Amino acid sequence: MSEARPTFFDFDVSKMMADFRFRPFDLEALMAYQRRNIEALSQANQLAVEGMQAVAKRQIEITRQAIEDVSALLRDLAQPASAEDRIAKNTEYAKQMLEKSVTNGREITMLATKAGSEAADVLRKRATEGLDEFRDLAKQTSGTVSSKVL
Repeated sequence: MSEARPTFFDFDVSKMMADFRFRPFDLEALMAYQRRNIEALSQANQLAVEGMQAVAKRQIEITRQAIEDVSALLRDLAQPASAEDRIAKNTEYAKQMLEKSVTNGREITMLATKAGSEAADVLRKRATEGLDEFRDLAKQTSGTVSSKVL
């Protein structure tokens, strides 16, 4: 009598995809690829953490030294001296502290830069290796498909 109209549930995806060919890929190679990525990320993270620990340790040493220097200055200020001697000592102290601050700042910057560079080098190296592996895998896959087609 009346013709039934097709519904969404009548749609057969397998018929539509029957002629579509998926390229075969090596699941083990893909898993190994991702495992190496995770290992490189872990190594880079470890280097970054170690670098930041070195920075924090050095900052603590610098702070300890600064406290000792201030204590020595306060002991010197507690001693009786002429105004000229105090001005000379304070000027010399200010000069030394300025030089130490610049030197310490450079040192901290170098430590942090080194840590970041080492971590970035690990990631850069892995990215390069990963792209090479991906290229090789694509070549293998295209060779496999070509031999199956022939």
